[in-house]
Amino acid sequence: MHFITLDGETDFDGWRNAARALALGNVKPTDVTWRVRSNASELFEPTAPPPEVPHGTTFNVSARFVELAQIAILNRNPERFALLYRLLWRLRCNHDLLDIATDPDVAEVLGMAKAVRRDEHKMHAFVRFREVGREQKAHYVAWFEPEHHIVELAAPFFARRFADMPWSILTPDVCAHWDGHAVSITPGVAKSEAPTEDRLEETWRRYYASIFNPARLKVKAMQNEMPKKYWRNLPEASLIKPLIAGAGRTASAMIANDATEPHKAQKRLEPAMARKHADDELETLREEATHCRACPLWKDATQTVFGEGPATAKVMLVGEQPGDKEDLAGQPFVGPAGQMLDRALQDAGIDRGKVYVTNAVKHFKFVPRGKIRLHQKPNTLEINACRPWYERERAAIKPDLVVAMGATAAQCVFGKITPVNKSRGRLIDLDDGTRALVTVHPSYLLRLPDAEAKAREYQRFVDDLKIAADLLRKSARAA
Repeated sequence: MHFITLDGETDFDGWRNAARALALGNVKPTDVTWRVRSNASELFEPTAPPPEVPHGTTFNVSARFVELAQIAILNRNPERFALLYRLLWRLRCNHDLLDIATDPDVAEVLGMAKAVRRDEHKMHAFVRFREVGREQKAHYVAWFEPEHHIVELAAPFFARRFADMPWSILTPDVCAHWDGHAVSITPGVAKSEAPTEDRLEETWRRYYASIFNPARLKVKAMQNEMPKKYWRNLPEASLIKPLIAGAGRTASAMIANDATEPHKAQKRLEPAMARKHADDELETLREEATHCRACPLWKDATQTVFGEGPATAKVMLVGEQPGDKEDLAGQPFVGPAGQMLDRALQDAGIDRGKVYVTNAVKHFKFVPRGKIRLHQKPNTLEINACRPWYERERAAIKPDLVVAMGATAAQCVFGKITPVNKSRGRLIDLDDGTRALVTVHPSYLLRLPDAEAKAREYQRFVDDLKIAADLLRKSARAA
């Protein structure tokens, strides 16, 4: 019997080296016992190290298995080391084994990896930092209790997301710390070492209560996304039960009240019903988009940034992708480019509240540079992956005009690379009869270094938007 002792619960390198030696030595999985050094129960238990491997002897497994094993080994399943070695042993003879989803070993390892990824996602969503100290001496500390050994896996997300603040995430297993330059890992601590409330939590609770919408409450869906076990570490947790209870009382009161008299003028009933249907369809799309995993951009983004505006909008503005401010706020065009757009819309005579504003790509693509996140242009694969959301938005709204702002937006709207300057400033018919207009993205105006060029290009941008304004006026007269 070979007893293999690993240095820690997440010692993938130790497991891989031992597993390679065991497999090359033709040691069967039933002849190996795996354990972790801190959990080794018998100090003087007889051991047999992995057999010596002849120099130059090796074998290969797919990168797919290595990636799967790196994630699955973070699962708390105490049999994970043995299970992964058994799968490795079998892969030597059956290279296509991972494609057999019904195989018990494959299914169990895939399930373990899925559970780890789910736990990582929950950590991203439910870590709440508390401020310790003030001003220049402030440090931000959070407490989290992961189901699996995911702290080192999840820490880079927080380093990117909160690059400009020093933070620590404390857990019973290990703790992660960020000093603005690198992540460090230290042993776990007890919950008693975590801070309690800070000065910002009452403000956060008031905000949470103000945005809670009882009309849209779906308790089961909320608990599926935010299980009760996470509530005890959330500042807003104390409000959840009262808000849910209050929503029920409000609904009961509404049911108990007498029905209101219908409007006497019934001729507008059908458009109102159509508008409500479109609103519902957009809300459904918005909810579905929060779970989009069609391209890798969701991994680093804070959230999905979906479109906003009336479901009956005659004009649909399509930008490139959310920026840093939009990624944090969850709304399109609220940063510097959004301010430039608001100004141009006003000068063109367009009320932003009457147009629908969205982006070709719904997640923020960036590269971290110290304390900031630098925007990166989406590639064709990412644009194509996100295009169905734009198409479904357009189908729900049915605008008369789609304004594509920038090359990325034009590629999304027309389904192919479309030069902005060659197509700019004129109405183009789409396949379904909707008309399209191509112009520059507002951020282009912000990047111009020359004041004279900036003023000239800004006026051209306003002139393009005036084409949309003219269409809105014609639609209003027709109505």
